[in-house]
Amino acid sequence: MTADTAGARIRTRLRELGHELPPVAAPVAAYVPAVSSGSQVFTSGQLPFVDGALPLTGKVGAEVAPERAAELAATCCLNALAAVEDVLGSLDRVARVVKLTGYVASAPDFTGQPGVINGASELLGEVFGRVGVHARSAVGVAVLPLDSPVELDLVVEVSERI
Repeated sequence: MTADTAGARIRTRLRELGHELPPVAAPVAAYVPAVSSGSQVFTSGQLPFVDGALPLTGKVGAEVAPERAAELAATCCLNALAAVEDVLGSLDRVARVVKLTGYVASAPDFTGQPGVINGASELLGEVFGRVGVHARSAVGVAVLPLDSPVELDLVVEVSERI
């Protein structure tokens, strides 16, 4: 690996899958996008911002189709990975995706939260392979900030080696 490609393995994989990491989303309240503690990085809740705006709002199972919500969960995940990279300098330092917690603003009778959050889980598996296999919670909630359909946060373990 040359100096020009050192630390670019995960970014290359993202491009192969048709994704680019967005700029780190600006916080909408009093927090930072991610912090490191010991050998882990914890992200704040990430909304599916695209170019600083939510592409869709509403409840999953009512105004938002579950399939579209799964795509938004993948967008949340890309935003979370951007926050992780901002802390680490390179996603190649991720030794393990430890935990994903996903929140789905759900219509009262909607029970497909796991399928929605699969949009993020499947992206992590495609990008990181075995390193992306993680523990997870998929929680239905009444409402999320800015009327977002989904939100998620990540915990990753860090390797000092690249």
